[in-house]
Amino acid sequence: MLETIASTLESWGVNKALDQLEFLLDPANLPLAVWETLYAPLIAAVLAYVIGLPLGVLLVTGEETGIRPMPKGIMQALNTVINLLRSIPFLILMVMVFPLSRLILGTTIGTTATIVPLTVAAAPYVARLVESSLREMDRGVVEAAQSMGCSTWQIVTKVMLPECLPSLINGATNATITILGYGAMAGNIGGGGLGAIALMRGHGRGQTVVLYVAVILLVIMVQIIQSVGTALSIKLDKRISHK
Repeated sequence: MLETIASTLESWGVNKALDQLEFLLDPANLPLAVWETLYAPLIAAVLAYVIGLPLGVLLVTGEETGIRPMPKGIMQALNTVINLLRSIPFLILMVMVFPLSRLILGTTIGTTATIVPLTVAAAPYVARLVESSLREMDRGVVEAAQSMGCSTWQIVTKVMLPECLPSLINGATNATITILGYGAMAGNIGGGGLGAIALMRGHGRGQTVVLYVAVILLVIMVQIIQSVGTALSIKLDKRISHK
């Protein structure tokens, strides 16, 4: 059966089709690549939100007209650092962060080593997404909470974040997909996963079947993440009637 498929592919101009199919069907290759493609970006996404969510809240609450104004110099420095990190292309940032990866994880090669640069690249992006979501909120709701004597912590945790939850989930979905894309690019300089297979084996060795299978799997992952995120956001949106 496999030989028949390979023969058909080769008749269409595919080189070494049998070798490519055997590689894809080997349990040590494709399943492992799928796992590596998912676990590093998902861990990085969680870490990015641990860092980026408080920063995003601070960008809104700490501004001059916010509920807890911070010194102007601190806010300017925070905005500058976030904008600076966001302006560096990911592959260049990954190389720049190699020393930090080596310090924390002891290596700069492999899927696990990409967690550090993925987190550093994603955290500023997450901060801006959170900031954007919180700015969509009706300021009158915050003012009503202030008039009732709520503390800053209560306003943030009981009013702002719950009210903006659907938008925050949409942002988290976009961030996760972006980090997944970063992780695939990392395969070009030492990372693992489907990105490494597509770039090194698919493109580098001219194995088109491997290349397209890796790309299709990445597309499927993105579609699943987007579908789940959108469905959850709609379900939690109080403005939408659920019957």
